[in-house]
Amino acid sequence: MTTGQTVRLPSVDRILGDAACLTLIAHYGRVQTLACARAVLAELRTAMLAGAVCEEGASTIAIVAQMAERLQSQSRSQLRAVFNLTGTVLHTNLGRALLPDAAVQAVVEALQWPMNLEFDLETGKRGDRDDLVEELLRELTGAEAATIVNNNAAAVLLMLNTLAQNREVIVSRGELVEIGGAFRIPDVMTRAGAVLREVGSTNRTHLADYANGVNEDTALLMKVHCSNYAITGFTKSVELDELVPLAAKHGVPTAVDLGSGTLVDLAQYGLPHETTVRETIAAGADLVTFSGDKLLGGPQCGVIVGRADLIAKIKRNPLKRALRVGKLTLAALAPVLQLYRAPDLLAERLTTLRLLTRPAAAMRAQAETLLPLLQGALGMQYVVTAEAMKSQIGSGALPVDQLPSFGLALRSAPGSRLSNPLGTLEQRLRALPCPVIGRIGQDTLWLDLRCLETAHEAAFTAQLAELSA
Repeated sequence: MTTGQTVRLPSVDRILGDAACLTLIAHYGRVQTLACARAVLAELRTAMLAGAVCEEGASTIAIVAQMAERLQSQSRSQLRAVFNLTGTVLHTNLGRALLPDAAVQAVVEALQWPMNLEFDLETGKRGDRDDLVEELLRELTGAEAATIVNNNAAAVLLMLNTLAQNREVIVSRGELVEIGGAFRIPDVMTRAGAVLREVGSTNRTHLADYANGVNEDTALLMKVHCSNYAITGFTKSVELDELVPLAAKHGVPTAVDLGSGTLVDLAQYGLPHETTVRETIAAGADLVTFSGDKLLGGPQCGVIVGRADLIAKIKRNPLKRALRVGKLTLAALAPVLQLYRAPDLLAERLTTLRLLTRPAAAMRAQAETLLPLLQGALGMQYVVTAEAMKSQIGSGALPVDQLPSFGLALRSAPGSRLSNPLGTLEQRLRALPCPVIGRIGQDTLWLDLRCLETAHEAAFTAQLAELSA
């Protein structure tokens, strides 16, 4: 700013009467636009006192342009779509399972219309929201009954609070798992009002350990599927078919927390076998809990299936109302369950299974196509190569099993003078309009292409030019 030059700010009325500002008012409303105008003017006055504002920067055009940028930023949702190139298909921090088209359309309809959530269309009387999916769950799992809550931790909490409040639940010490966010099975039990009785040791538990632990205060024998870690070496665990007769002898139920839970044998799709819900029910479990947004491939929810009398007790618990799901969850879950009725089409229609079974050859061809585009955008400071890599299922499912994958490996070019080149690039990728999330390891930024489907490839490549800006 030239010494002695006087800079005058336009009035609020002049700004609001500007043609461009009238467009902002039409889009964002007068109240929000007025508040923005006042905030921008206040900041400019502060800057003027420091001599940091020129006449052009204080013009109505410049102020309205600044307001438009700020209003757009304020209106942008904090929940944004990203490209998951981490190699983890069911990434908890990125929302886990992606819903298939049928579920998406059902949710859109549920958003726009009143639904028969708790209304029986045949009788005209109040209904039960669990009825919308219970028949499907019974068919797919072999269980007598089912109920739905907002996640699997809630399912375990509700089950324990209903059946074991102030009583003991026997669990092998080797199954006292910790799930994401430092939530631990013993802590959930405590909050449920149940008393944990550990039996066995970390690596070895025998049937006699359970038998010696049973007493008049025992409410449940419980197994927890160790889906997010594996103990190897000198180990021993008690299988469900051994535990069920012991529980029956003492007249207590057997409960199994399957965690990720799957409704089909994944081995038929070339994936590692994971115990299914139906197998667990068939082995004699009285209750089984599992997640809806992991291997099942649906929305976030927790499912409890099992004996009808026990499910009825659980549904009468006042906590059930606090933990119940809404119409959007049920709208998404039903179409996903329907897909399991056509197992021969499941790998094509269920998004999670399609990603898990994606051929490495397809990802390799995709990597070779994208390589020159990404290399051109990054310039000579980085070297991009197409390489084989390993994906993982994620969300605690089959933690030691990895899937052959392919993608792009980004490394700092020899002689590069950039400070923290991979960290800087990783940040630049996250700053793109649709952020790209990869992973850094072994002095490489890995972009695993397993979750970049063909339908999204054009959107991915369209924003690469911004990396060179």
